[in-house]
Amino acid sequence: MNDRTTHFGYEEVAWEEKQRRVGGVFDSVADNYDLMNDVMSFGVHRLWKRFAIEQSGVRRGQKVLDLAGGTGDLAERLSRLVGPDGEVVIGDINQAMLNVGRARLLDHGICANVQYVQANAENLPFPDGSFDCVTIAFGLRNVTDKARALKSMYRVLKPGGRLLVLEFSRPVPGVKPLYDLYSFRILPLMGRLIAKDESSYRYLAESIRMHPGQEELKTLMEDAGFEDCDYFNLSGGIVALHRGYHY
Repeated sequence: MNDRTTHFGYEEVAWEEKQRRVGGVFDSVADNYDLMNDVMSFGVHRLWKRFAIEQSGVRRGQKVLDLAGGTGDLAERLSRLVGPDGEVVIGDINQAMLNVGRARLLDHGICANVQYVQANAENLPFPDGSFDCVTIAFGLRNVTDKARALKSMYRVLKPGGRLLVLEFSRPVPGVKPLYDLYSFRILPLMGRLIAKDESSYRYLAESIRMHPGQEELKTLMEDAGFEDCDYFNLSGGIVALHRGYHY
């Protein structure tokens, strides 16, 4: 019997239960996900993602895996970088998010070099050394076994490939009091008024606090085999971009 537990926000749940609970959150928010990202971050999430793309080193003809790629905003930028001879694979465990992403990219005329795969980051269904770059933006904190997922990402990278993890992190001390007020008072209210889902956005605030901080995540990446790991604090550490290489 498996009696391991993990956290779902601040709640402790059975290890195998978290994936189902996270799935329920994203089934609920999929249709309003992009709108809420704009509202929650005042549009700044676009700058965070642009910075991540700039650090990706992705070139024409390469193959990129965008995990937790859901609604496709990162993949849309990546597809232009790899060009018609390259490929972007959007991997997401949630079919509702993939459906929204596929519809969005088709509306934008992007279809030839983008594929969609329902996949669990902990056990990626790709051969070793399949990708030049793996990206995961605002998705790692929802993964139950982060160490296993990072090892899976390492496995599917080609030698010389890089991983980019864009995720909420630990803000610098001066920012924290205002950020906590926003996260626990204003964010759930926005979720109720805009997405008609207060509880999912309360989970978002809690899940951010339970996610490893900058140095802890860097160590997890190194333990998974990544080398030359570093990170960039964005917006006072509210978000961090971690980078590591498979040599």
